[in-house]
Amino acid sequence: MSDRFLFWAPTLIWATTWHAILYQLGEVSALHSIAMRFGLASVLLFGIALWRRERIAVSAKLHLWLALTGAIQYGLNYLGTYQAEGHIASGLVAVVFSLMIFTNAIGGALCFDQPMTRRFMGFGSLGVLGVALIFWPDMATATAAPGVLLGVGLALMAVTFASLGNMLTLRLTRGGMSLIPLLAWSMGYGATTLAVIATAMQVPFHLDPRPSYWLSLLYLSAMGSVVAFVLYFKLAQRQGPARASLMGMVIPVIALAVSAVLEGWRPTVVSTAGIVLCLLGLWGATHMPSSTVGKAA
Repeated sequence: MSDRFLFWAPTLIWATTWHAILYQLGEVSALHSIAMRFGLASVLLFGIALWRRERIAVSAKLHLWLALTGAIQYGLNYLGTYQAEGHIASGLVAVVFSLMIFTNAIGGALCFDQPMTRRFMGFGSLGVLGVALIFWPDMATATAAPGVLLGVGLALMAVTFASLGNMLTLRLTRGGMSLIPLLAWSMGYGATTLAVIATAMQVPFHLDPRPSYWLSLLYLSAMGSVVAFVLYFKLAQRQGPARASLMGMVIPVIALAVSAVLEGWRPTVVSTAGIVLCLLGLWGATHMPSSTVGKAA
């Protein structure tokens, strides 16, 4: 698979999951929905690993690292994101998550000796500015909303957990563990973490009878979790976590295009300028000499 495919395929998938998540809102709590999403994804990944005859059994010590990775990447990260959206608009959460370009770049430099160039950081900043302009109405509203600092803090926590999960996953693959069994175990541990949190918080469990809920859950598990994360981490293995995280400046653009078709969203002058900056930032950050941050160490 080409690097271009590894970039655009998960980008397109995650852009459409924004719409799919709308069908998850209802009877089932967010904690249980996310736990079921990654629990099903874990089962699917174990099935793929068995079909590919990949080794699933790991040592007890490795299980500890897998449990930590899963709890951070697929448990606390997603819990923080959903909790943040309870205090601030989803657009502001998207802006905060675009900062993962920088946290992944810092993580890549610290963990894998990947340099952070001025060009990459500059065009990455341009892309983040573009995301901010796209969601400018949400940001203007959020600044006046109560609990905005808590919401931003939760979103920043989620971004930090996401980057830590990225670094742990890549470190484990560099240690020799195959990616698919690694994701199977870590997503299973992430689902378990969320289920334990839901139980500790005494969140009631309900089943949603709507077919749309279960179809969207299947899409989020199979495509948004299994396919997208496998391709994302394959790209991160090749080009480093910083380059892979550039998806964060393009996903909102595509998600809004989907929203325009399915939900009636219409662009404004400001949001159009933001889209242009996102695309310019992506172009500038990816058209770089082979010796820069784009290459894995």
